[in-house]
Amino acid sequence: MIRASLALLATSIALCSALAPSAYATTVYAASSLTKFVPTIAPGNTYSFSGSDTLAFQIENGAPADVFLSAAPLYAERLHKKGLCTTPVVFALNTLTFVTPISNPAGITRVQQLDRPGGYRLAVGGKHVPLGIYTRTLLGKLGLGRALQKNTVSSYQKASDLTSVIALGSAVAGFVYTTDWHANRSRLLPIPVPKSAQPLIRYMACAVIRPGADTTSARAVIARLLSLSGRQALANAHLGLPPKT
Repeated sequence: MIRASLALLATSIALCSALAPSAYATTVYAASSLTKFVPTIAPGNTYSFSGSDTLAFQIENGAPADVFLSAAPLYAERLHKKGLCTTPVVFALNTLTFVTPISNPAGITRVQQLDRPGGYRLAVGGKHVPLGIYTRTLLGKLGLGRALQKNTVSSYQKASDLTSVIALGSAVAGFVYTTDWHANRSRLLPIPVPKSAQPLIRYMACAVIRPGADTTSARAVIARLLSLSGRQALANAHLGLPPKT
């Protein structure tokens, strides 16, 4: 009986030890445009990717995140003002690229063609997600604020979904993050966009403040992104880098 109890105890301890790494893994809520490369920079964590607005809403409602990586300052700063995350820091920059499927079925050569009556099938970010906000800012700078009303537009909450839709030819054009174009350049054709129209795209990181949050590990993840090796990996992924502080 004693031997059986000891064997059961040993099995329980071994099981707990096996479960410990995943049970206490740092949970990172990150913008979907970071899906392909952030896990390689900071491996060993649990990742949840979605639109930054969706993730911020989940954190506001008690989601068990430890780190928040937002594709726009708006959402990280909102959490900070509510006392739900530490002071956000900029860790990467991006730009937009106007793209069509590689075959360019609509024969688009200039972004100004979006102002043409008759319309195209476009894919854009939703009004409240960073990609959608940046897209509308860019169109406004080009004097094309009404372009989305003149075309057939489908909105997407995740940058990764939007990119896939265009690459598959379900839309004839759309605006994607330049990093997503690079990751899909064999399937997407870039159309020039004037540099003067580019919005300022900043990715921000903060450690979530909540009961039970792994603050120490969260800060380590952020430090990894800001480190020399992290910055080099971000640059290799075609992200811009903010000045070192």
